[in-house]
Amino acid sequence: MSVVACPSLADVALPPEVRAALDACKTVIVPSSRAELYELTLGPAGGPVFSVDYDVNGSPFTEATVTRCSNGAAVNYPEDYMRRRDPDCMRIADDLPTDKPRYRDVFGSEFASVKQETLDWLAQQELVVVPFKAGGPRFGYPSLAIIPANAAFFALALVDLQGWVTFDEIGPFTPRSILYVAPPFRHTHFEGRQVVVHDRTDTLHEIFAYNLYPGPSAKKGVFSVLLDIGEHEGWITAHASSVRVTTPYENETVIMHEGASGGGKSEMCQEIRREDDGRILFGTNVVTAEPYHLTLGETSTLAPVTDDMTLCHPSVQRGDGSLVVADAEAGWFVRVDNMQSYGEDPAFERAVIHPQEPLVFFSIDGTPDATALPWEHTLDSNGKRCPNPRVVIPRRFVKGVIDEPKAVDVRTFGVRMPACTSEKPTYGIMGMMQVVPPSLAWMWRLIAPRGDKNPSIGESKATTSTLKHGGMVAEGVGSYWPFATGTKVAAANLLLKQILDADRVRYVLTPNQHIGAYKVDFAAEWITREYLARRGGGKISADHLTPARCALFGYRPREVKIDGQQIRPTILQPENQSQVGLEAYDAGAEILTSFFKSELSKFLTDDLDPLGRQIIETCLADGTVEDYVALTPMHF
Repeated sequence: MSVVACPSLADVALPPEVRAALDACKTVIVPSSRAELYELTLGPAGGPVFSVDYDVNGSPFTEATVTRCSNGAAVNYPEDYMRRRDPDCMRIADDLPTDKPRYRDVFGSEFASVKQETLDWLAQQELVVVPFKAGGPRFGYPSLAIIPANAAFFALALVDLQGWVTFDEIGPFTPRSILYVAPPFRHTHFEGRQVVVHDRTDTLHEIFAYNLYPGPSAKKGVFSVLLDIGEHEGWITAHASSVRVTTPYENETVIMHEGASGGGKSEMCQEIRREDDGRILFGTNVVTAEPYHLTLGETSTLAPVTDDMTLCHPSVQRGDGSLVVADAEAGWFVRVDNMQSYGEDPAFERAVIHPQEPLVFFSIDGTPDATALPWEHTLDSNGKRCPNPRVVIPRRFVKGVIDEPKAVDVRTFGVRMPACTSEKPTYGIMGMMQVVPPSLAWMWRLIAPRGDKNPSIGESKATTSTLKHGGMVAEGVGSYWPFATGTKVAAANLLLKQILDADRVRYVLTPNQHIGAYKVDFAAEWITREYLARRGGGKISADHLTPARCALFGYRPREVKIDGQQIRPTILQPENQSQVGLEAYDAGAEILTSFFKSELSKFLTDDLDPLGRQIIETCLADGTVEDYVALTPMHF
């Protein structure tokens, strides 16, 4: 083995078979700096376009291209399928408890032989090996990634997400996780599908990524590692963004926003979009095309705390009924599908167009040596913009970002809602802001409903059909369930414990895309954020609330005023919209309630926390919001 750059790999305690593969490899590159890793990304000639090719059954196959741009590397995949995460790519190779598909059950054989084949293949490649800390530099767990050198862009994305560290900085260590990347196995073993195999022990979590889109491995695979560790140690990495909101009157409120993919986590840290005349388009009636505008002279200042993976580590908790969070990443995998032209998010545009160091772009139409622009998305084969363009941006490039752990005042939960009208009743009946007790907040997180037109992931045919016909799909516990390797009930118990321990946190539901007959996109989330912040810590008195018509929505505010403007009552009560009405609302409530009952009944096992059982049985018995409050009092 010849090792290029730092030789400290010798100080890493590796499994014998992994050490043997590295010893057999002719070249192992350990980059000494991020700049060196970036140069590897561009290929041996340094660009302008580098093709990432592999031998597949004797023929070359292009998995990706890397284009050298003035502000970074634009990575593109020839196949539409590889431009987003396949939701059914996780396979479990071990015998530890899991509710996820086991490798042997899907493929009819044990993983051991393919694992050895993978190590043998890696031993024949030129490799780049990088250390990282799963969970970020401050709280993370020492880990290792072993990647073909011609896919150095993958390694760069990984260390930008998790933070650049060197072997010397970590010192001698035993990896808590190891990530292996072997792209051609997608074709030789898995019929062209994205497959990510997790092989766990109590002390080591191995991830075998058989594809080059980093979403299910470098991003969500590391999330899986943290969830696995948390299940062992009794804490959660939430699928959430969080932001400190400072009003024009200098009130500060920290809001943590959760939800299924597409539920508004990235948007919680974004400024409110305005029209050219400065007004805010709250929504447009899908029947009458009537727009509804608001005028806010001055909005709050936003300071992001976390973007997607929110660490609720025990070392930062205060034991005072609050929930303290920190970012589990050193960089963010930002989806820019909602950026269509220049000037829509000036601060972000400035950060990615003129970065301090070159970035990694995915599914952005990069031209050699020109500037990669976040609104110039790669076109899919149907001629439409790729719905999942991404930029990996280090936290330190984000203006005003907060590096210290922060205590959360309000946990909001976003749900993508379809339009609901009297002509076509659906479950899109959530008002702008629903205040719920902890028990209901827990139930919504058990289900994590995912609405239609989710831009982040591909859909199975069954899921597409369900969503197309107005049905609902559960993303699962905490909305992090797609990335968890354990059992649903264990995750549910841990989530309930977290909610009960943090009894000074307030809980709010907020819709995006639609409120009844109004197309609102993310305006409801943004206006709710402004309203909660202006109340100082999200404080809302009990006499300001009244039960919602659908018990699953908890309470609604009697009225909402912001900067002297009263939000239309029909935005708080969609059942009173003339295009909706009580009959359509109740039909939507029945869709929602039936869906909750069918999903929640799956958790009624002997392992479920007794209080959790009471909460679910309350739903099955059509309980009132007062019944839920009796189980878990609200903090006012």
